[in-house]
Amino acid sequence: MKDNPSDSLIRLQHIEQAIDRIQKYVADETMISFCENDLVHDAVLFQFTVIGETIINVENNKLEKYEYPWYKVRLFRNLIAHEYFNIKLSAVWQIIKADLPALHDLILTIITNEI
Repeated sequence: MKDNPSDSLIRLQHIEQAIDRIQKYVADETMISFCENDLVHDAVLFQFTVIGETIINVENNKLEKYEYPWYKVRLFRNLIAHEYFNIKLSAVWQIIKADLPALHDLILTIITNEI
């Protein structure tokens, strides 16, 4: 169920917080230490699940104004939830380093422009 605009703001803020937590959790990690540290990568995967679940409840008309593969965020959540033991942690690390900063910036832009 899609929420109203004020609920979308709350959802976007939850996504921002989840991204901030991921970045905090991995701040002192290398790819190798991330892959070896069950506590850290479990916490990161949970936050990715929060992001994917939360984005489902943000109004589509807000998201559609911004070119981003939103479906990948949702699919990643599904992968974590349903194929947990098939996740390649080195690929998660690459997502954190290569894709997460841009998603964070975009979420902040949407919060600023749309709400």
